[in-house]
Amino acid sequence: MPPSPQPHRAWTVLVPVKRLDGAKSRLSTRTAGARRDLSLAFALDTVAAALAAPGVAGVHVVTDDDRVADAVRGLGAAVVADTSGGGLNDALRLAEEVLRADGAGALAALAGDLPALRPDQLGRALAAAAAHPRSFVPDAAGTGTTMLCAAAGTALDPRFGERSCAAHAASGAVRLDPADAAGLRRDVDTEVDLWDALRLGTGPATAAQLA
Repeated sequence: MPPSPQPHRAWTVLVPVKRLDGAKSRLSTRTAGARRDLSLAFALDTVAAALAAPGVAGVHVVTDDDRVADAVRGLGAAVVADTSGGGLNDALRLAEEVLRADGAGALAALAGDLPALRPDQLGRALAAAAAHPRSFVPDAAGTGTTMLCAAAGTALDPRFGERSCAAHAASGAVRLDPADAAGLRRDVDTEVDLWDALRLGTGPATAAQLA
């Protein structure tokens, strides 16, 4: 008997993007200006892919950087001002509170440095996530997290940071390993990561920066 189809969900995607000043410090062979431009390009390619992904009702970028906010609005994303004053998890909790108060249901927190992400990859992962109250996708190294999902009425409970894969699993979130998801799992912090993203094929913003 074929498996039952998964319930449809319209996902609200949260993409946290920290200030460009000081971003991607591990790309240390590049100038500060080049790192800022690349960090913005990564975010733009991530947001563009999310906006085009099946099952996505809207994309909200969580940031306190005006340059990021202006750029993603140009793509059609909304912006949640990060007034948390804390780190990534605080920013996501603030955005979750704002959006759930506005009626948002299922939420997916997506890393903002996935320049090789494709819409179909994200769509498949979200379809798999619809079967669970909370779930996550590990990064390419298997130690971090590139996406955390929570159904309507379920707290996101983000635990991004060092060894977040283990932290999210310990919190009860189900680990997802969707097929053909290399771009979804390929976050970029180092030159080796960037080389791998280029091998997979990046979005236009990153490609233009590296042309």
